[in-house]
Amino acid sequence: MTRLVLFLLGVILLASGLAWLADRPGSLLITWQGYEIETSVFRAVILFAAVIGLALLAWAVMSQIWSSPAAVSHFLTRRRQRRGLDALSSGMIAIGAGDRSTATRYALQARKSLPNEPLTHLLRAQAAQLSGDKATARRIFEAMLASPDTEQLGLRGLFLEAGREGEREAQQQFAERALRLNPKLSWPVEALFELQCKAGDWAGALATLALAKRHGHVERPVVDRRRAVLLAAQAQALEEDDPEKALTLALEAHGLAPSLIPAAAVAGRLLAARGNTPRAAKIIQKTWTKAPHPELATAYAYARIGDSPRDRLDRVKHLFSLNPMSIESSIAVAVAAIEAHDYAEARRILQPFLEQGLTRRVAALMARIEAEESGDKGRAREWLARAVTAPRDAAWIADGVTSDRWAAISPVSGVLDAFEWRVPADEAEGGEERILGADLTEFIASGEPDTVIVKAEPVVAVPEAKPQPKAAAAEAPAAAATVAKEAPTTAAPAEPTSKPAKRAPDRSREAEPRTERTRIFTSPHAPDDPGPAADEEETPPTGLGLRATAGSLKPGLT
Repeated sequence: MTRLVLFLLGVILLASGLAWLADRPGSLLITWQGYEIETSVFRAVILFAAVIGLALLAWAVMSQIWSSPAAVSHFLTRRRQRRGLDALSSGMIAIGAGDRSTATRYALQARKSLPNEPLTHLLRAQAAQLSGDKATARRIFEAMLASPDTEQLGLRGLFLEAGREGEREAQQQFAERALRLNPKLSWPVEALFELQCKAGDWAGALATLALAKRHGHVERPVVDRRRAVLLAAQAQALEEDDPEKALTLALEAHGLAPSLIPAAAVAGRLLAARGNTPRAAKIIQKTWTKAPHPELATAYAYARIGDSPRDRLDRVKHLFSLNPMSIESSIAVAVAAIEAHDYAEARRILQPFLEQGLTRRVAALMARIEAEESGDKGRAREWLARAVTAPRDAAWIADGVTSDRWAAISPVSGVLDAFEWRVPADEAEGGEERILGADLTEFIASGEPDTVIVKAEPVVAVPEAKPQPKAAAAEAPAAAATVAKEAPTTAAPAEPTSKPAKRAPDRSREAEPRTERTRIFTSPHAPDDPGPAADEEETPPTGLGLRATAGSLKPGLT
């Protein structure tokens, strides 16, 4: 609208000027080289304007002719760029859709139209990857390293290619080079940290974590948690070889993450070994309120050297008061009460879990109470049978793997801080580590003072009309304390040295085969061992609960 108004104003002014000249006639005389030219002013103005217009037109034509080659070249270049950009766009879409042939075709077209464009190299490399041509993809990424504009892109591509081929050392080299090139990049920091954790390079992982914190790649709470886990892993590895350094690392880890169980356990044990009982108790109490664990209960119970079992029971009762709603608190008190021969207290503390919240460790502890208090092996076997079908207890779990010992990384994925102390979601069905169960017919105390093995064998039903004599099992060798096998019969027992009588075959009822199953629960002594006297020093147990491992019958923490 504005342009139209200005155009109309220009026409009006021009017309007004011409009319003004037409109303004022006059003559113009030009004498030059003996020639005289006489004309009116109005005509002279019109001729002058026409000459100027022709000159401008001639200049425009000449300029167009002069610049026509450049214009043609510019037109062709723009058309080629437009075709190249269209090829890049279509090729990226084909890559995302997984269309190998289309992606390859557009990659070739983009290479012809835009040979020096970084996106062209990326499209060609990804098209080669989609086609399975790893050599071509790697060659293209290596060519990118020669240009500063594409060096970071080439390092990223080579890193991914090395990861697909399982070349961990090459991955680490590419990540370190990318980090030196641009410390603000986030992917080399995360990749290098993950590789160092998988390799167990805790010192390198700590340095990379500090770099990530300095450049703001990771938030402060995440940095503190990761650093605490790495320090706890170092402390756990150095606990026996270098206790001083292990204690320093464990204390720093506990300060960063008070809920980290391994750090508190290592710090508590080492401080207790140095005689610093108050500080050890303070650290364990702080972690117990956030994350109770049997290892913490053991370290707390034996925090003071020379305590009697009754003193340890009193200490564990104080630990119970800090987190009374956790089953770990009740189990810790029950274990300490059994060691102090206070079976009434052990029964009282486990009573709330016998019906609704019965777990395998609770049932195993009840079996131990029955065996040690009254020597009732039948009741002990009954509780052990209930332990087989009871829900599982909490354990260290990471990526579906159950472990009896905490580790800094997952054995499956290598992710840091993957292990959690929790109840398994489902019962394990086969695998290296699984839970097996059946009717228990043999209760064997192993030679190790802190392990009791319960072994199940196939059971054959016997009709009540034909009772068989009962024979006591032979005494076990000194290496293993054995509880006698008993058959369900009312006949008089035979001599202790006689062999058990064979059962008569029952044709009316088929034998009911049961899968052989094995259970292990830790105990400071065998069920028929009364344990040390109240004034005797007792070796700390290595665990407080039940552990089940197929193929490995070794005592340990749960």
